[in-house]
Amino acid sequence: MRLLADLTDHLAETDRQRVQARLRSNLMAWLTTVRTDGQPVSVPVWFLARDDGTILIYSRPHKAKLHNIAANPKVSLGLDVTDVGRDVVRVEGVARHEPTLPSADQDPAYRAKYVERMAALFETPENFGEQFSAALVITPTKIYG
Repeated sequence: MRLLADLTDHLAETDRQRVQARLRSNLMAWLTTVRTDGQPVSVPVWFLARDDGTILIYSRPHKAKLHNIAANPKVSLGLDVTDVGRDVVRVEGVARHEPTLPSADQDPAYRAKYVERMAALFETPENFGEQFSAALVITPTKIYG
């Protein structure tokens, strides 16, 4: 498995630092999966770039993205852009459902990143963890910055 730092080594140093910082700090991204009829589908997600080079996302169970990934694990993740469309970061990778991972509220790094939003939108982190119980792990294959 390649670390995120390895996947950005083709970028100029300033671009590499910017991309890695955005992967650590951005709160929202667009996950694109592909339906079985070939139609790409993009949805907003919360995500965590992990130390092992993977990206962790939690989903509600039985959502279309889980079915799409089961049929075609190739995905794309686009980080939100500035108001004028600059500074785009895009990750291509392979996703898999990981039912053995702890719930979102039990993952210390994920919880730390989103605890305020979990509480504001779902009353408690535990409520979020109950609703978004399907862990998805993306193994990046290419990062564009």
